[in-house]
Amino acid sequence: MRHTTRRDFVKNASALAATSFLQHLPQAAKPPNILLIICDQLSGGVLQDRSTRDYLKIPNLDRLVSRSLSFTRAYAATPLCVPARTAIFTGTYPIQNGVETNDPAQFDAQRFPCLGRFVRSAGYETAYFGKWHLPYLQADINKHGFETMGTSAKPNDTETASLASRFLARKHDQPFFCVASFLEPHNICEWARGEALDQGEVGPPPPASQLPPLRPNHAPQQNEPDAVRIARASYQAARMFPVGKFSDIKWRQYEWAYYRMIELLDLQVGRVLDALEKASLTSDTAVIFLSDHGDCQGAHNWNQKTVFYDESSRVPLLLSYPRQISHRKSNTLVNTGLDLFPTICGFGKATQPADLEGRRLTRLAQRTETQAKQDFVVVTNHLVQGAPVNGVKPQPRGRMLRTDRYKYVVYNEGNSRESLVDMVYDPGEMVNIAGLQAMQPILQEHRRVLKKWGLAHQDKFPYIP
Repeated sequence: MRHTTRRDFVKNASALAATSFLQHLPQAAKPPNILLIICDQLSGGVLQDRSTRDYLKIPNLDRLVSRSLSFTRAYAATPLCVPARTAIFTGTYPIQNGVETNDPAQFDAQRFPCLGRFVRSAGYETAYFGKWHLPYLQADINKHGFETMGTSAKPNDTETASLASRFLARKHDQPFFCVASFLEPHNICEWARGEALDQGEVGPPPPASQLPPLRPNHAPQQNEPDAVRIARASYQAARMFPVGKFSDIKWRQYEWAYYRMIELLDLQVGRVLDALEKASLTSDTAVIFLSDHGDCQGAHNWNQKTVFYDESSRVPLLLSYPRQISHRKSNTLVNTGLDLFPTICGFGKATQPADLEGRRLTRLAQRTETQAKQDFVVVTNHLVQGAPVNGVKPQPRGRMLRTDRYKYVVYNEGNSRESLVDMVYDPGEMVNIAGLQAMQPILQEHRRVLKKWGLAHQDKFPYIP
């Protein structure tokens, strides 16, 4: 049977939308509702590290974790808002769809149809509430596929939760695909700049004795690549990243404020989960929770995102569906930019493009093992948000290869371009061991694998042979 390609889908979208796949399914095989909850700038380690609960209370997210398959090694396709979300909703790498920064000028909406269109074509009622940050015109349903929209230029998480909750409370004649997209804890960016917090103030920090400790990996990485060192100086010279002169106490206050914003997120996520339960939809709904990217939280003297350190690039990913999924953890390597699209199509029994590279995580969820073979994930970045240093504005590009044990990073600028970290013995990424003689065979293998990936994706990045 011939698979539908992206070009086929675009050409025949109206015909697909007119025919409900559900008409041909027996009642027992009816696909679930799908609730996708996205937040902004939540690091993957926050939900996994129980020691944070001494300073952070998130009962609703913990409730969701308690009934979910939790992926402990899920990575964003790139750790920046617009390109990360574009990857999720197109199922493609940023270097494929052309959105590598928060400026989506190069995006071709016709060539890269949105996930919402595919799910809608499978007979789903589609809705999107909250932060958009996608390169589709919101008014053009034919491009993105969401029939009901509740977004604004400055979305408020309280309003997003209210809109999503009212949607869930409605009577639905079809299964639904509902996206609730929250902004928090992104307000940590504004907090660092001393600006007003549009999602709600968190108040003054408590005394030092009540603050979270300084992160153990607060210091810059030993032997870090030149591009990272230069980019840090460039970012901290910019108004958006005024953390260069933060004291240890100020960084601890930063962490405290970040936790307060996560608690604000938790409150709104709880409202949506409560609405789902009140409507008696929990057992019939697949709930997916993730963040677009993380926040550095002071790791290696960085705040915000874009760099490859785990605090920035690794994200929480939860799959909950009581009919099929049991509570457990999986250390499978996941690229959310590639794997979410086919996973959601899998839940919805939706046709998907044949050229998608991602995997349906539902197939893992329906088995009993805690991991599945996945050799590696690749993450890309483009650091463009800094300020000029000595009259020059650095804008390095990087590629990251995460294998089962190691993280290999290479940049296109600098004399020292590479980093290799043993993530088993050095999870804080404190020491770059790429220069050690004993690590040369491993370094060479990671170079080979990443360059092969680049060739397969027609990437013009200057890989090291």
